[in-house]
Amino acid sequence: MNHRENLLSLLRREGFSFIPVSFDITPDQIKTYREKTGSALSYQDYFDMPWRNIPDITLPDNSSAFLSWYNEPLKPGAVIDEWGIAHEPGSAAAKHMTHMRHPLEDAADPERIREYPFPDFQRGDGSHQKPFVDGLHERGLAAVGWMQMTIWEVSWYLRGMERLMMDMMDDAPEAACILDRITEAALVRAESYARAGADIIYLGDDIGSQRSPLMSPALYRTWLKPRLKRVIAAIKKVNPGIIIMYHSCGYVLPFIEDLIDAGVEVLNPIQAESMNYREIVAAYGDRLSFHGCIGTQTIMPFGTPEEIKAMVRDCVDSMGPKGGMFAAPTHILEPEVPWENILAYVDGCRNYGL
Repeated sequence: MNHRENLLSLLRREGFSFIPVSFDITPDQIKTYREKTGSALSYQDYFDMPWRNIPDITLPDNSSAFLSWYNEPLKPGAVIDEWGIAHEPGSAAAKHMTHMRHPLEDAADPERIREYPFPDFQRGDGSHQKPFVDGLHERGLAAVGWMQMTIWEVSWYLRGMERLMMDMMDDAPEAACILDRITEAALVRAESYARAGADIIYLGDDIGSQRSPLMSPALYRTWLKPRLKRVIAAIKKVNPGIIIMYHSCGYVLPFIEDLIDAGVEVLNPIQAESMNYREIVAAYGDRLSFHGCIGTQTIMPFGTPEEIKAMVRDCVDSMGPKGGMFAAPTHILEPEVPWENILAYVDGCRNYGL
């Protein structure tokens, strides 16, 4: 099997020929990669990863329209994304981390929120997506519609988490106004990826903290689950064979049944510091596949290469020969992760079963 065929078979729990490699790295780690390998290739190509993200719908630059929504001037070097959310740089010690500003934090009513210049994906340009997917398939790679930060995260990035939580708990119309607008945008993006031929659409919203859920199951079921379910249904209407992946960091055990009911088929990352992947696999491995499970707060920065290789074996073995476990670091690999440990993870995947 080529990379695409192997990955899709693994995620569908229909067996696998080899264990694929997947990880993301910070700008500092990309610099280390260049120094260690001397390669001009992207690290995804160098390490022969099985998938690539499809470029999103192209939107016109509308950054100037958002400036008036900030009561205080933005810090020099701030970047405004397509949603109008400003990301201000920190000190050198912050590395790639930024400070987020929330343009709708002070919007006092739904009328004011409706005045906000939300990005219009319906009028954006997605003509590049199908040729890109076709090119990936010709190379034997899987095509991913990357849509993490699907509904909840974009909404609270705009409103501020505390303010949006209060809106939801008060059943305030401001919550529905924002969440519905973001859901409509998600539908346009998801359907565009699906029509382009995506193999996987990767949704996600962080709904867990390190030790507990971010919100009650009741609040989740009222505000977020129906909207996620609507997005997944729209994807499946275009192509029932698309695999639905979902990302949430932290402790999400109370939500797993809801995610399955909404249509999630692969769960990421089963954060090792928050949940026991063996227990999750035992409880849900007949209905879910998994991507992740190798802790980026613990074993990747502080384990030995042999411990990391053993972790890869244990993760894959937990699901057995049917597949369903795409073992990978649970989050981006930060600067403190030794290069030798990254190579150990790759080696653990490449030599699984040998």
